[in-house]
Amino acid sequence: MRILHHLWLSAQSRKVRIVMGEKKLNFRLEAEKTWERRPAFLALNPAGEVPVLEEPEGNTVADHGAICEYLDEVYPEPKLIGQDVLERAEVRRLCAWFDNKFETEVTHHLVAEKLMKRFLGLGEPDSRAIRAGLANLDSHLAYLTWLTERHNWLAGASFTLADIAAAAHLSCIDYVGDINWESVPHVKDWYAKIKSRPSFRPLLADHIPGAPPPRHYADLDF
Repeated sequence: MRILHHLWLSAQSRKVRIVMGEKKLNFRLEAEKTWERRPAFLALNPAGEVPVLEEPEGNTVADHGAICEYLDEVYPEPKLIGQDVLERAEVRRLCAWFDNKFETEVTHHLVAEKLMKRFLGLGEPDSRAIRAGLANLDSHLAYLTWLTERHNWLAGASFTLADIAAAAHLSCIDYVGDINWESVPHVKDWYAKIKSRPSFRPLLADHIPGAPPPRHYADLDF
């Protein structure tokens, strides 16, 4: 059985889960407490980070970007990294935007402070970090509005890995209840389309013990 080592609110892990769902691949999820630095997991990925994919024949692929590129080559339908060289460049640019810039400026501040600190016993959330994350979120939502006003999907006419990466991060922020969807109607309409895809629905069933999501989180109509 194919195994994906992940964390529930790791946006990069969620991105890989959606890709595997789009490609209709069967897999089992294994939650990995990366902070424990488990030797068996470090043997799979010395960086000690999720996601890590174990294929049934024994091959291991680490790093979310490498996993997504691998999956798109080995399981080419549907194609998610773009149909031509320019679209692929734009998809990769947007993935980098969300997996690096959005992660650093928004996801880390909000999800790590509000949830991970509690589970790791690292004290109270840093209110300054949360305020910074919320301020940064506003600017990123403005950029998403600009993109969704101009295209059906973020990179153009087709649903791609760019949409998956962005939605994976937004799903984590939405889990902690920090998005005012009514203030960003174009983004809300785009996200609703992704939310209703079969590949995305397993994410809506995620439930962190002691930290339930807001009621609208799993509602396809918000």
